[in-house]
Amino acid sequence: MKPFLRTQLARHTDRLAELDFLLAQPDVMADMGQFMALSREHTEVAAAAGRWARYLQREKDLAAAQEMLADPDMAELAREEIAAAEAELSALGAELQRMLLPRDPDDARNAFVEIRAGTGGDESALFAGDLARMYTRYAQGQGWRVEVMSESPAELGGYKEVVLRIEGDGAYGRLRFESGGHRVQRVPVTETQGRIHTSAATVAVMPEPDPAAAVTLNPAELRIDTFRASGAGGQHINKTDSAVRVVHLPTGIVAECQDGRSQHANKAKALQVLQARLQEKERSERAAKEAATRKGLIGSGDRSDRIRTYNFPQGRLTDHRINLTLYKVAMVMEGDLADVLDALQAAREAEQVAELEVNA
Repeated sequence: MKPFLRTQLARHTDRLAELDFLLAQPDVMADMGQFMALSREHTEVAAAAGRWARYLQREKDLAAAQEMLADPDMAELAREEIAAAEAELSALGAELQRMLLPRDPDDARNAFVEIRAGTGGDESALFAGDLARMYTRYAQGQGWRVEVMSESPAELGGYKEVVLRIEGDGAYGRLRFESGGHRVQRVPVTETQGRIHTSAATVAVMPEPDPAAAVTLNPAELRIDTFRASGAGGQHINKTDSAVRVVHLPTGIVAECQDGRSQHANKAKALQVLQARLQEKERSERAAKEAATRKGLIGSGDRSDRIRTYNFPQGRLTDHRINLTLYKVAMVMEGDLADVLDALQAAREAEQVAELEVNA
């Protein structure tokens, strides 16, 4: 293992002792926000420190076994121990490298998933609805809560646009690489001659802003409109102007919510989505600048990136960023996204490990 990595891992042991001390302080215990943040860090640091201690122990075991080779009576046992120690050290080294990878603090947050129909008319709206269902099914399988923040239903089904709020530990980190253009190839239900059509929808995944770090909204820069909700929702919602649309005048970014019966609640939700979109705009601009010098394997997450194709006639899903092909498109559309998300996460980790090695 490189000296740089050893130094980083040794610091984890020191930091663990600091965290043990801090978490025992009355003022920290009284501040729930600080206590929870330190507790999360303690969990991560303790895991890395524990694996590092095991790595150091196996290094000692390897050295002792190599010394035993000189004794003919112990040589066979020594060779077995050397093989076992080297295999475990290799696995531990890879695991420890992953533990040192930089973490995005937003990864643990809830997520907003915005899906918009693209080219393809009615079929693209139906596909947008299928994507919304896919993410909802996946989230429910994780035990997460899904809430529709706003929706614009299409005439023949599906959505022109829909925004989901997915509440669950690590929701954004798990779904973040879903941002981009999704393309579908299939025979639409509206097709009478059995021809395969290609249509598209775009997905944007945004972390729910931390209230303490959210973009500050200047009321003078906002236009807030109320209107009558459209689509399904029951008699009450169709009789009151409870839906709310908020326009951020400097950027033209719009957010709306018509899900709840309370105008006040809808306004709060719309403002929350607006903050997430403004935050995502800033993040995208930073990513674009970084991409000028280096293009990440996973891509920028920009809507213009065509990231995935769902080919129904062949039952094939292809993620173009990592050259992943799976012949289980029907299962994926039912929410079985684990293989896709795992592969994307592994690709990103491989990128980060390569960067870590360059800097070591």
